[in-house]
Amino acid sequence: MATATNHVQPRKFIKIQQVKELCSLSTAEVYRRIAMGTFPKQINLGPKAVAWIEGEVIAWVDARIAESRGEAA
Repeated sequence: MATATNHVQPRKFIKIQQVKELCSLSTAEVYRRIAMGTFPKQINLGPKAVAWIEGEVIAWVDARIAESRGEAA
């Protein structure tokens, strides 16, 4: 049973269009950064379907904001 001290955050899958809206990168740039290991990797949902975990993409965006402002992420 979950309590207030060990609350589990819900996870939500998002598709590439939502990823692009959150991070303002093109599809090609998203995949380029995944290959470089600098962007959250997609999750395979099936033979022709992938998605990202929304919280991981948001955390990436927040880290870029903190980095650009010289703050600790």
